[in-house]
Amino acid sequence: MISEMVLVPAEGTVLAGDLVTPDGARAVVLFTHGSRSPRYSPRDRMVAGELRAAGLGTLLMDLLTEHEERHDVLTAQHRFDIPLLGRRLMAAIDWLDEQAETKDMPVAVVGAGTGAAAALVAAAERPRRVLAVVSRGGRPDLAGDALEQVCAPVLLLVGSRDREVLKLNEETAERLRAPHRLHVVPGATHLFEEPGALEEVARLARQWCKEQLRAGQPTHTRR
Repeated sequence: MISEMVLVPAEGTVLAGDLVTPDGARAVVLFTHGSRSPRYSPRDRMVAGELRAAGLGTLLMDLLTEHEERHDVLTAQHRFDIPLLGRRLMAAIDWLDEQAETKDMPVAVVGAGTGAAAALVAAAERPRRVLAVVSRGGRPDLAGDALEQVCAPVLLLVGSRDREVLKLNEETAERLRAPHRLHVVPGATHLFEEPGALEEVARLARQWCKEQLRAGQPTHTRR
């Protein structure tokens, strides 16, 4: 297993990430948020650990610099700049394509918050590289016209008590043309802090990525 802190060039800046590639990994899963760093998120790190246990590589990636993140805490300016986040995510995908240990691997993207919209924008623009998308309590509706262009299978995970976000995800599911599934985690709120909720998210994300690796694309379903 290789574990390293990496620096990814993107649009004149450099973004930080933590890349882990288990021996024999067949794909790499890119984790992203629209605001805070997934590298320091215990939720992302827990889900990433489950995916690595399944033999998948993981890249926990910041889409904002430290300066931008501090500014965003005060203004929320950058987290809703979906074109910016999408371009930076594409830069990370292109960077993975240039690295010796990941260049032949398909990429899955796990996005939370507005990072889910950026993941869908990147999937629409990089259809040959993105294997799958997982939105965890995300705002995929903010992807706009890119929704109809996504080809990769999409898993939408939402807590049953996160009512506003659930409604937005239901509307997103109606617009998606790609294979997709909306899974509602019973009793969970936005951050999946309830006992067993995040474990269910990790299990479903792991299962979704493995299904796509087996090239058995699911039909449009809702649960």
